[in-house]
Amino acid sequence: QVHLVDSGGGLVQPGGSLRLSCAASGNILSISTVGWYRQAPGKERELVARFISGGRTNYGDSVKGRFAIYRDNVKNAMYLQANNLKPEDTAVYYCYVGPPDGPSWGQGTQVTVSS
Repeated sequence: QVHLVDSGGGLVQPGGSLRLSCAASGNILSISTVGWYRQAPGKERELVARFISGGRTNYGDSVKGRFAIYRDNVKNAMYLQANNLKPEDTAVYYCYVGPPDGPSWGQGTQVTVSS
């Protein structure tokens, strides 16, 4: 399994943007699903965005049109560009790598959207 370290969270005002980063300890196989999840207090962890086979992407309904997922295979990294942030986006965000390289999770990075 790979080791993941995510970063880039912080406090932003509604309408602001953040870019979250996730660094992997080694190359991630193209067959492995990679992406971002988030969890707010008292709620279940939910999908934000992910790459699946063939480079296709899935986005959670609540973030479609606002968030975008990117990956850099040379740097063994993935990113989440989060735009037009809303208070409802407040959560701990986790990067994820699925089988066969995982499942592995980042430690989580806090995103707080508040005026």
